[in-house]
Amino acid sequence: MVGWHLESEYEAQRTVLRDWCLRLSVLLIISAVVIVVLAQYTDLDTILADYYFDTQRQVFPWDKTWFARNFMHGWVKNVLVWSGFALMGAMIIDAIRPLSKDSVHRARLRVLGLAAFCEPLVVRTLKSHSNLHCPWGIDRYGGDWPLLRLLDAIPDGWQAGRCFPAGHASAAMWLSALAVLWLPHNPRRASVVFLGGMGVGLFLGWVQQMRGQHFLSHTLATAWISSVLIVGLIAVFSRQLTGAPGPAARQVALNTR
Repeated sequence: MVGWHLESEYEAQRTVLRDWCLRLSVLLIISAVVIVVLAQYTDLDTILADYYFDTQRQVFPWDKTWFARNFMHGWVKNVLVWSGFALMGAMIIDAIRPLSKDSVHRARLRVLGLAAFCEPLVVRTLKSHSNLHCPWGIDRYGGDWPLLRLLDAIPDGWQAGRCFPAGHASAAMWLSALAVLWLPHNPRRASVVFLGGMGVGLFLGWVQQMRGQHFLSHTLATAWISSVLIVGLIAVFSRQLTGAPGPAARQVALNTR
């Protein structure tokens, strides 16, 4: 009887976690279409960049400010990066010598550590192979290259801009992985935390847009990539996050019915 109750509890928790991941996956599919349409078929990127560009001086005034350059791109980014390094270090230590006997706590640490490692790595790798230029490199804003949209054909003689997706925002997007601390027992709060982490990353990305370092679509692409990675990690570790026993322990529990 005890084994039956445990089995039912594990299944219920896995259902909650699966449903949470599925809902986010549907939203990600929809948002992918929205981002592509925004980047390719609207002028929202340039409208926002125009707002922050000083046409008389041919500069993005926010680029040289202490808030945007020193505080946001310096101090805040460094805190987030080193916090990620700390989680990665804790994850490695836990893999060598467990820091907790609770398998759920260890699984959460793995999700956080891997998110802090993989998310910036994937974004920066994609960015290094991108043909799109940053606003400051486009002739509309004093640069040398015409605006190239996401799905445009690459012209002959084109020099890669390496500016898509947004790298700076990726320093904060892994914060959304903190949602795992409330999964599967409180999916509503997990969703709030997930969106909060995305909000921090989007704010960092917006400051970079104010500086002429990125377009809105660059930042949104980073948010999308980060969300896919985090949801994927949570799905991969779903069994451990529910505290479900391994095959041997599971069979023992079934035998006690």
